Amino acid sequence: MSNGHLRPVVELRGLTRSFEQGGVRIDVLRGVNLEVMPGEIVALLGPSGSGKSTLLQAVGLLEGGFGGEILIAGNSAEKSNANARTELRRDHLGFVYQFHHLLPDFDAKENVVLPQLVAGKPRREADARAEELLTALGLGHRLDHRPSQLSGGEQQRVAVARGLANRPDLVLADEPTGNLDEATSDRVLEQFLALVRGEGSAALVATHNERLAARMDRVVRLHEGVLE
Repeated sequence: MSNGHLRPVVELRGLTRSFEQGGVRIDVLRGVNLEVMPGEIVALLGPSGSGKSTLLQAVGLLEGGFGGEILIAGNSAEKSNANARTELRRDHLGFVYQFHHLLPDFDAKENVVLPQLVAGKPRREADARAEELLTALGLGHRLDHRPSQLSGGEQQRVAVARGLANRPDLVLADEPTGNLDEATSDRVLEQFLALVRGEGSAALVATHNERLAARMDRVVRLHEGVLE
């Protein structure tokens, strides 16, 4: 099936976002239009402060205050109530942040199991899925280690596994390797891209790193609130 017959995983139509700061209006997003197709990995490139995180928060339905329209798997977020937006987020989206945000009192496997239990998966299925993902990321021998016992790169790989645990249609990644040294960053990104492609998920990856962006399927640039 060609992309012409597929529905975008996410579609942004005229997305806007403004803030008031010291009595001055700041337009962070000024009419952003974007489609991400199933299985497509898109780099969202722009310098720090260009609005990349704000755009990802919009797509992730993490906060309100946006103008324009956000469609997730064909469903309009604006026309959905809070419960429906929560379901859209849970059923279609996965998240990987620059800082891993792992739960410190739980081991690597439990950190990947928990979001699946929240989504209603049986424990045995969630355990198997966590082991499968962590093993694919080279952490099969670290399942019972807590975040404090893992290196920065290992922690971020656990975060990648957690983001993919519920088989999202779209993974939103905000500078997913921005907290790592260059060699570790390269390794983690390589594993992230391989895993996303292997799962058949789409991804929207915010980065300021041109070199990393070049390894994705498509690059869009956020400049002064619009995509180029």
